[in-house]
Amino acid sequence: MSNREAEDKRLLGKIKQFWLESGCVYGYRNITLDLKDDGESVGKNRVHRIMKAAQIKAVRGYKRNPSFGGGDVSHTAPNTLNRGFDVAKPNKVWVTDFTYIRTHEGWLYLTVVIDLFSRQVVGWTMKSTPKADLVIDALLMAIWRRSPTEKVLIHSDQGVQYTCSDWRSFLKEHNLEASMSRRGNCHDNAVAESFFSLLKKDRVKRKVYKTRDEARSEIFNYIEYFYNPVRHHGSNNGLSPMKFEKQYFEKLESV
Repeated sequence: MSNREAEDKRLLGKIKQFWLESGCVYGYRNITLDLKDDGESVGKNRVHRIMKAAQIKAVRGYKRNPSFGGGDVSHTAPNTLNRGFDVAKPNKVWVTDFTYIRTHEGWLYLTVVIDLFSRQVVGWTMKSTPKADLVIDALLMAIWRRSPTEKVLIHSDQGVQYTCSDWRSFLKEHNLEASMSRRGNCHDNAVAESFFSLLKKDRVKRKVYKTRDEARSEIFNYIEYFYNPVRHHGSNNGLSPMKFEKQYFEKLESV
């Protein structure tokens, strides 16, 4: 065995470890980032070659038919965000949406609130019905966790949960400004859509959970113990949401 083959074999052991720790969802780019974080000097092409030879690959996400353009401008609240997904600091813009997860007991509805600065999930809730408290409780968690000192723009779609009087009253009471996507245009809330796509690729993988509690447990662990603190994010220069925010505040303190 040549020195290069021996080194590839050593790297393969680490690659398998990081791949398994990710829940088998990381491809060669994210594995390369993990290796570099672990002190390895290795390029992504080499990692790709080793993974391909060992038949290690990322789990594929869902395919969906794109829906381009379209949609009238909402009259319920203006589309103030207007796809301005790059934000300079935390607690300026949050986006929210909900999705549904299959279980043998029926649907489990999940709402998330994401800070656009770091893509961190700052609020979430899971319930068996998609009523107004599903989205309000997630936003309440975000307020409790983040304690924003200035007005926050909160962007959503035009679903009935986001146009009802309870939602509007809650925003007014907590110094939040509503922004809404154009009707029928999912790209206006692409960051929330992207998170749900990752969740379903990384964990749900088309499965049907036995119970809602089983689904809640796995989704909780995904958000709090993998996505926020660990998962590499392209918009954060490869850092996880929590590490990206930590870096931001460390730079502020050093100025």
